[in-house]
Amino acid sequence: MRKLKLDELNRASVEEFKTLDKLPVAVVLDNVRSLHNVGSAFRTSDAFAVDQICLCGITGTPPNREIEKTALGATSSVNWKHFETTLQAVHQLRVDGYLIIAIEQAVDSTKLHEFEPIPGEKYALIFGNEVNGVADEVMEQIDGCIEIPQFGTKHSFNIAVSAGIILWDFFSKLNLR
Repeated sequence: MRKLKLDELNRASVEEFKTLDKLPVAVVLDNVRSLHNVGSAFRTSDAFAVDQICLCGITGTPPNREIEKTALGATSSVNWKHFETTLQAVHQLRVDGYLIIAIEQAVDSTKLHEFEPIPGEKYALIFGNEVNGVADEVMEQIDGCIEIPQFGTKHSFNIAVSAGIILWDFFSKLNLR
């Protein structure tokens, strides 16, 4: 077996990426502290052609060298906006027709393997702060909650890992079936 060379991967240029059909998902980062998590969210969002990223509150924004360490240029391809608060982002996304979904461990959450995204629907997926998760006032505004089942001793996944799991699941359910 031989690894593919970069020029054999047939990836879109940034200009071509901008014209691609996008996964109908807005990634919402609710006061994410780690710039590496922000960069990873950009890179994963690029990989699955996510519609946009909303950076909220204290979440770092490009241009930023620490974000670029993990984003590897994805800040140029993925559309992003900064909002002073996550509630402002949620309000705008609702106006824009998105269903608001928290990625969180909560009462009555839907396990990821049981969740079926509806073709034609748009989803805003909220990933919370590394310590406190999705803010309580934001949880009061959501349309639903998805939980990634876990079986070890730790209480949660890193945001970058959660984003990868959730976005792959959405992409595969909406595009590969």
